[in-house]
Amino acid sequence: MSLPITKNSASLVDNRIKGNLPPDVKQTIDMVLSQLMSKPTVFGASIGKRVVITEASVVPKAEESSRTEVRVVCEVTVEEDMLNPGGSLHGACAAFLIDICTTLVFLAAARSPGVSASMDVVYHAPAAPGAKLRIVNTALAVGARIMSARTEIWDDTTKRLCVTGIHVKMEPSVPKSKPKM
Repeated sequence: MSLPITKNSASLVDNRIKGNLPPDVKQTIDMVLSQLMSKPTVFGASIGKRVVITEASVVPKAEESSRTEVRVVCEVTVEEDMLNPGGSLHGACAAFLIDICTTLVFLAAARSPGVSASMDVVYHAPAAPGAKLRIVNTALAVGARIMSARTEIWDDTTKRLCVTGIHVKMEPSVPKSKPKM
Protein backbone atom coordinates (compact mmCIF):
# COMPACT_ATOMS: atom_id res chain seq x y z
CA MET A 1 0.00 0.00 0.00
CA SER A 2 1.60 3.25 -1.11
CA LEU A 3 0.91 6.15 1.20
CA PRO A 4 1.70 9.78 0.33
CA ILE A 5 3.60 11.09 3.33
CA THR A 6 4.73 14.69 3.45
CA LYS A 7 6.93 16.31 6.06
CA ASN A 8 4.13 18.70 7.08
CA SER A 9 1.43 16.04 7.40
CA ALA A 10 3.76 13.71 9.34
CA SER A 11 4.60 16.59 11.69
CA LEU A 12 0.90 17.30 12.35
CA VAL A 13 0.24 13.64 13.19
CA ASP A 14 3.40 13.52 15.33
CA ASN A 15 2.04 16.40 17.43
CA ARG A 16 -1.30 14.59 17.93
CA ILE A 17 0.05 11.07 18.56
CA LYS A 18 2.35 10.83 21.59
CA GLY A 19 5.25 8.42 21.72
CA ASN A 20 8.74 7.91 20.37
CA LEU A 21 8.04 6.25 17.02
CA PRO A 22 9.21 8.34 14.04
CA PRO A 23 6.66 10.81 12.60
CA ASP A 24 6.44 8.91 9.29
CA VAL A 25 5.49 5.67 11.12
CA LYS A 26 2.80 7.52 13.09
CA GLN A 27 1.57 9.05 9.83
CA THR A 28 1.45 5.62 8.17
CA ILE A 29 -0.61 3.91 10.88
CA ASP A 30 -2.94 6.91 11.10
CA MET A 31 -3.49 6.88 7.33
CA VAL A 32 -4.01 3.11 7.23
CA LEU A 33 -6.67 3.33 9.95
CA SER A 34 -8.38 6.12 8.01
CA GLN A 35 -8.19 4.19 4.71
CA LEU A 36 -9.46 0.94 6.27
CA MET A 37 -12.54 2.71 7.61
CA SER A 38 -13.13 5.07 4.65
CA LYS A 39 -15.65 2.88 2.83
CA PRO A 40 -19.11 2.93 4.41
CA THR A 41 -19.71 -0.68 3.28
CA VAL A 42 -16.71 -2.00 5.26
CA PHE A 43 -17.75 -3.91 8.39
CA GLY A 44 -17.59 -1.64 11.43
CA ALA A 45 -16.60 1.46 9.45
CA SER A 46 -18.91 3.75 11.42
CA ILE A 47 -17.21 2.62 14.65
CA GLY A 48 -13.68 2.40 13.25
CA LYS A 49 -13.86 6.01 12.04
CA ARG A 50 -14.18 7.12 15.67
CA VAL A 51 -11.06 5.28 16.85
CA VAL A 52 -8.23 7.72 17.52
CA ILE A 53 -4.56 6.75 17.88
CA THR A 54 -3.13 8.52 20.93
CA GLU A 55 0.29 6.87 21.34
CA ALA A 56 2.77 4.90 19.24
CA SER A 57 5.98 3.90 21.02
CA VAL A 58 8.81 1.44 21.35
CA VAL A 59 9.15 0.68 25.06
CA PRO A 60 11.31 -1.67 27.16
CA LYS A 61 9.67 -5.03 27.84
CA ALA A 62 8.50 -5.18 31.44
CA GLU A 63 9.71 -8.77 31.85
CA GLU A 64 13.03 -8.36 30.02
CA SER A 65 14.42 -4.82 30.04
CA SER A 66 17.08 -5.62 27.43
CA ARG A 67 14.30 -6.17 24.86
CA THR A 68 11.75 -3.76 23.45
CA GLU A 69 8.18 -3.97 22.28
CA VAL A 70 5.94 -1.83 20.08
CA ARG A 71 2.92 -0.29 21.78
CA VAL A 72 0.00 1.51 20.12
CA VAL A 73 -2.75 3.07 22.23
CA CYS A 74 -6.12 4.05 20.78
CA GLU A 75 -9.25 5.62 22.22
CA VAL A 76 -12.94 5.51 21.39
CA THR A 77 -16.11 6.45 23.26
CA VAL A 78 -18.83 3.80 23.62
CA GLU A 79 -21.86 4.88 21.61
CA GLU A 80 -25.26 3.33 20.91
CA ASP A 81 -24.14 1.42 17.79
CA MET A 82 -21.55 -0.45 19.92
CA LEU A 83 -23.99 -1.85 22.50
CA ASN A 84 -25.42 -5.30 23.14
CA PRO A 85 -29.11 -5.74 24.10
CA GLY A 86 -28.10 -5.40 27.75
CA GLY A 87 -26.87 -1.86 27.14
CA SER A 88 -23.09 -2.35 27.42
CA LEU A 89 -20.22 -2.79 24.95
CA HIS A 90 -21.04 -5.74 22.67
CA GLY A 91 -18.50 -8.57 22.73
CA ALA A 92 -18.30 -8.62 18.94
CA CYS A 93 -17.57 -4.89 18.94
CA ALA A 94 -14.74 -5.46 21.44
CA ALA A 95 -13.32 -8.18 19.18
CA PHE A 96 -13.55 -5.80 16.21
CA LEU A 97 -11.64 -3.14 18.16
CA ILE A 98 -8.95 -5.69 19.04
CA ASP A 99 -8.70 -6.67 15.36
CA ILE A 100 -8.22 -3.18 13.94
CA CYS A 101 -6.00 -1.92 16.76
CA THR A 102 -3.61 -4.90 16.69
CA THR A 103 -3.31 -4.37 12.93
CA LEU A 104 -1.91 -0.93 13.75
CA VAL A 105 0.65 -2.32 16.19
CA PHE A 106 1.90 -4.77 13.54
CA LEU A 107 2.18 -1.98 10.99
CA ALA A 108 4.07 0.12 13.53
CA ALA A 109 6.46 -2.82 13.99
CA ALA A 110 7.29 -2.41 10.27
CA ARG A 111 5.22 -5.35 9.08
CA SER A 112 2.28 -5.85 6.81
CA PRO A 113 -1.11 -6.12 8.50
CA GLY A 114 -1.31 -9.88 7.87
CA VAL A 115 -4.48 -11.95 8.14
CA SER A 116 -6.08 -13.27 11.31
CA ALA A 117 -5.21 -16.80 12.37
CA SER A 118 -6.82 -16.74 15.84
CA MET A 119 -8.14 -14.43 18.50
CA ASP A 120 -8.75 -15.20 22.17
CA VAL A 121 -10.93 -12.71 24.01
CA VAL A 122 -11.75 -12.53 27.72
CA TYR A 123 -14.52 -10.22 28.94
CA HIS A 124 -13.91 -8.86 32.46
CA ALA A 125 -16.37 -6.00 33.00
CA PRO A 126 -19.06 -4.12 31.07
CA ALA A 127 -18.45 -0.73 29.46
CA ALA A 128 -21.47 1.56 29.55
CA PRO A 129 -22.59 4.07 26.93
CA GLY A 130 -20.44 7.20 27.13
CA ALA A 131 -17.45 5.35 28.56
CA LYS A 132 -14.12 6.45 27.13
CA LEU A 133 -12.20 3.29 26.20
CA ARG A 134 -8.40 3.17 26.16
CA ILE A 135 -7.22 0.32 23.94
CA VAL A 136 -3.62 -0.65 24.74
CA ASN A 137 -1.99 -2.90 22.12
CA THR A 138 1.43 -4.49 22.49
CA ALA A 139 3.27 -6.60 19.94
CA LEU A 140 4.30 -9.81 21.71
CA ALA A 141 6.18 -11.55 18.90
CA VAL A 142 6.79 -10.57 15.30
CA GLY A 143 8.34 -13.35 13.25
CA ALA A 144 8.83 -14.04 9.57
CA ARG A 145 5.28 -15.39 9.09
CA ILE A 146 3.51 -15.32 12.46
CA MET A 147 2.92 -12.34 14.73
CA SER A 148 0.97 -11.93 17.95
CA ALA A 149 -0.25 -9.01 20.03
CA ARG A 150 -1.95 -8.46 23.36
CA THR A 151 -4.77 -5.96 23.81
CA GLU A 152 -6.26 -4.54 26.99
CA ILE A 153 -9.43 -2.47 26.71
CA TRP A 154 -9.76 -0.19 29.73
CA ASP A 155 -12.74 1.94 30.70
CA ASP A 156 -10.95 5.22 31.42
CA THR A 157 -14.12 6.52 33.07
CA THR A 158 -14.23 3.83 35.80
CA LYS A 159 -10.55 2.71 35.57
CA ARG A 160 -11.70 -0.89 35.06
CA LEU A 161 -10.23 -3.49 32.75
CA CYS A 162 -13.12 -4.52 30.46
CA VAL A 163 -11.60 -6.85 27.87
CA THR A 164 -8.29 -8.57 27.13
CA GLY A 165 -7.36 -10.24 23.89
CA ILE A 166 -4.54 -12.10 22.18
CA HIS A 167 -4.57 -11.78 18.40
CA VAL A 168 -2.41 -13.99 16.19
CA LYS A 169 -1.94 -12.97 12.58
CA MET A 170 0.10 -14.43 9.78
CA GLU A 171 1.45 -13.52 6.40
CA PRO A 172 -0.83 -15.16 3.83
CA SER A 173 0.78 -17.76 1.61
CA VAL A 174 0.79 -17.29 -2.12
CA PRO A 175 -2.18 -19.12 -3.70
CA LYS A 176 -1.24 -22.34 -5.42
CA SER A 177 -2.10 -22.56 -9.08
CA LYS A 178 -4.81 -25.03 -10.00
CA PRO A 179 -3.63 -28.20 -11.71
CA LYS A 180 -4.44 -28.32 -15.41
CA MET A 181 -6.90 -30.97 -16.43
